[in-house]
Amino acid sequence: MTFTVAAVALVVTLPATACVSERSRVAVHDAGVPLERSSGTPAPESPAPRLRPEARPEARPEPEARPRRYAVGLRELRLARGPDRPLRTVLLYPRTAPPAAEAGDPPLRNTRPARGRFPLVLFSHGLHGSPERYTPVAAAWASAGFVVALPAYPHTSAGARPYRRADIVHQPADAAYVIAQVRRLDTRRGDPLRGRIDGDRVAAVGHSAGGYTTTGLFTAGHDARLRAGAVLAGWQAPGAFAGPSATMLFLHGDADPVVPIARGRAAFGRVPWPKSFVRLPGASHGHFLLPGKRGYPQVIALVTDFLRWTLTGDQRAGRRLPPSDLPVPGTMGA
Repeated sequence: MTFTVAAVALVVTLPATACVSERSRVAVHDAGVPLERSSGTPAPESPAPRLRPEARPEARPEPEARPRRYAVGLRELRLARGPDRPLRTVLLYPRTAPPAAEAGDPPLRNTRPARGRFPLVLFSHGLHGSPERYTPVAAAWASAGFVVALPAYPHTSAGARPYRRADIVHQPADAAYVIAQVRRLDTRRGDPLRGRIDGDRVAAVGHSAGGYTTTGLFTAGHDARLRAGAVLAGWQAPGAFAGPSATMLFLHGDADPVVPIARGRAAFGRVPWPKSFVRLPGASHGHFLLPGKRGYPQVIALVTDFLRWTLTGDQRAGRRLPPSDLPVPGTMGA
């Protein structure tokens, strides 16, 4: 596919509903024993706010037609950016597995990582969200060959005390801190993930207020190793889209009652780099991130292909990406 050609929507017909509030179940295994956790896509209450092969990630040999899928491991990090900013972080990663294990099995705690070096993805939750509520989404990307870090932001996550919505302005710095700390595990003597994290290939993904947090990572002077960002039903943080070029993907439901699609389009319009905007017809604020709901498989596959293309140079994945639903100035068809 090309990000230079005119716009078409990703045809994913989704139910027009309000913010997702229903419950799903996330099974996380600890030493083989399932631990049931309540899960539901968070519903931030917030004012809302090209991908193109000419700007390709560096060329690499074509990977196999069917990229490998991994079983997934899980561990927790107790990080803190100062005494008042604890950042409990769930880390999902490709793990070794016996022949009977399958990709798609629930994550298994504290298991041995698979062989190889895997790009790093930072995922940011929305208001009242948590790492656990997004575990199925993040596990799908870990299964595709990424280390995924999910911090719980100190004043906007589920159960935060005190809860302060305005604290989202501090979350981009929290996210950058978590990226730096996870990257260090790759060189830390004795750490199970030593030699397993490719810290030169990093992407950020976020939903709703987490999308705001994601855009806030791409400000002037940001680390050039942060190569890509995906904003799911989010909007723009102050100062976003400056510094080294990065490839940006926006996904937004056109029936979103929480963060109107106009806010996502406005953020997209300010990006001076390779970019794409995918409209999700009929989609509400986060239904498409609930396993089993209409549109979930398509959205997960789309973001997975975006990560494979931007972080590993997988050109087959790039060709599967849909063209932008909004025109990109300066390109054919704009």
